Amino acid sequence: MSASLNQIPIGTPGLEAGARGKRLRHFMPPKLHLNTLIEASGRDVLARARFLVRNNAYAANGRDFFTAQAVGTGITPSWKNLTGRTNRKKALNTAWLRWTDEADAEGLTDFYGLQARVADELFQANECFVRLRARRPEDGLSVPLQLQVLPSEMLPQSDSRVLPNGNEVRQGIEFDQIGRRVAYHFYVLHPDDAGATRRGVRSDLQTRVPADQVLHVIDPMEAGQIRGLSRMAPAIVPLWLLDLYDDAELDRKRTAALFAIFRKMNGAFDPSTEGAEDEGNGTASQDLTPGTQLYGEPGEEIQVIAPADVGGSYEAFQYRNLLRAASGLRIPYVGLTGDMVKANYGNIRAALIDFRRRMESLQHRVLVFQLCRPVMNAWLRAAILAGAVQGLTPANAVRLMPQLSRVTWIPPRWEWVDPSKDVRAAKEEVQAGFRSRSSVVEARGDDPEEVDREIAEERRRERELGLEGLGSSFNDKAPVQAAPPVPDPPDDQEDAPEPAQQDDTP
Repeated sequence: MSASLNQIPIGTPGLEAGARGKRLRHFMPPKLHLNTLIEASGRDVLARARFLVRNNAYAANGRDFFTAQAVGTGITPSWKNLTGRTNRKKALNTAWLRWTDEADAEGLTDFYGLQARVADELFQANECFVRLRARRPEDGLSVPLQLQVLPSEMLPQSDSRVLPNGNEVRQGIEFDQIGRRVAYHFYVLHPDDAGATRRGVRSDLQTRVPADQVLHVIDPMEAGQIRGLSRMAPAIVPLWLLDLYDDAELDRKRTAALFAIFRKMNGAFDPSTEGAEDEGNGTASQDLTPGTQLYGEPGEEIQVIAPADVGGSYEAFQYRNLLRAASGLRIPYVGLTGDMVKANYGNIRAALIDFRRRMESLQHRVLVFQLCRPVMNAWLRAAILAGAVQGLTPANAVRLMPQLSRVTWIPPRWEWVDPSKDVRAAKEEVQAGFRSRSSVVEARGDDPEEVDREIAEERRRERELGLEGLGSSFNDKAPVQAAPPVPDPPDDQEDAPEPAQQDDTP
């Protein structure tokens, strides 16, 4: 008869990782959910992460590398499903590009700059908030919508309570009784900005913002996680201690270069001795500068200090600890340090391929899904109601919205170590039929339809000007006639229905 679970002693052998033997008896971490840990110490973790990014060269470089790879010049939209409706796609692109320059509520950058700001916050806090701010028609915007990026500190992690209506606030986020997010309770002013003052507003005053006006961009580490935990958390300790070690090593080198001395006095300390400070025990120290000459008093003994040198172990020690920090930050060693000494084509390519797989995952499941798509849907609604897109009116918006909202977001292209090899490989894949030319163009961060139009226009212009043999990349001699523009079908004409998908269910 099997024993009841209640009768099994704690630490029963069988799973070594769960045993409480000699090796693991001191390894008993708290059995707390991540939400509890974040509420207790997440703010301190974030403060340390921000301090390192502001003051530690490696952390600052790692942040910039992460943002450059995640966003680059921007993740851009493409209405690929509007084939045959060139004018409509052009109208959407024109209206979108005009709005991107107006998107920032602070007026400091464009929409793609806001993407970079969000990526910066993902690296440091692993979360940020984007508030959709509706504007008045008299504000003079092409589309009455702007975006305001709010850092993690604007939503208090300590705000957990039950409201009179039965809703529950957990770490600043209000949930209804079936667990849906219904609102965010932000601080009106940044709680740690001493200069953020407003007449009659307390620093702890909060405002309730409905959830449909807020985008919570977060990359959760565990299921059920509510708030973000800094991506830098595993690397904070090694980066901080390595920074202290580097400072000590720099001071040691500086001290050794100045030939630091102790002046041993045979008599009592004379306070009139210029530049000397009593160290006790009959000794005195004196600050040195390069080129200083010391003249001892009669009876004084001068002892030169020779700090111990770490020898050849310094480089290896630094390398291993920086590797540890890079692993904690989930970025390649070269991305953290910029050190190319140990890099060759093979190892740097392998590291970048692995990192870019991770970045592609982050781009699609976080930046595109949580930021780009909701912003596009909000923009489309506001743009159509404002009449900002030529040919689109509120009357046909309801029917066309499902088609217009199917947007492909194209990340910036990856720059490779040896571009010529990758171009040849992509060309061979297309010629062998293993992939489409459009997928190659999209991987370079471009819109295939736009590229095709540019190529057709360029070929036509070269032939008109007789430039085929002057460095032209087009070697075919057959005349190319640009197709005349085809007007879009009228809006009242139904689009061709999509083919029904075959049901494979047995």
